[in-house]
Amino acid sequence: MSTNTLFDLDAAWELHPQVSVRPERFGALLYHFGTRRLTFLKSPALLTVVSSLASQPSARAACAAAGLTNAELPAYSRALGTLAAGRMICARTVLTRTGP
Repeated sequence: MSTNTLFDLDAAWELHPQVSVRPERFGALLYHFGTRRLTFLKSPALLTVVSSLASQPSARAACAAAGLTNAELPAYSRALGTLAAGRMICARTVLTRTGP
């Protein structure tokens, strides 16, 4: 996904399994062990969104849970798109449980 591609806020996303998060006063540092890439999250609100992606049904729901307004969504969508392009977050496949 390039940063020019629109990020799908209605899809399910999660932190990439090879990414470590270190919270900081300004937001957080993300380190991808596979690519050795370091990324700065310059917003505590963005950290809240990224941290809750796996527990929310969509990125839009994670943004709403973080208290973001509709006016803030375009900026956060661009930020999440950049994180997806850098493989810091990835699409989550929703598994349907069958059986007991």
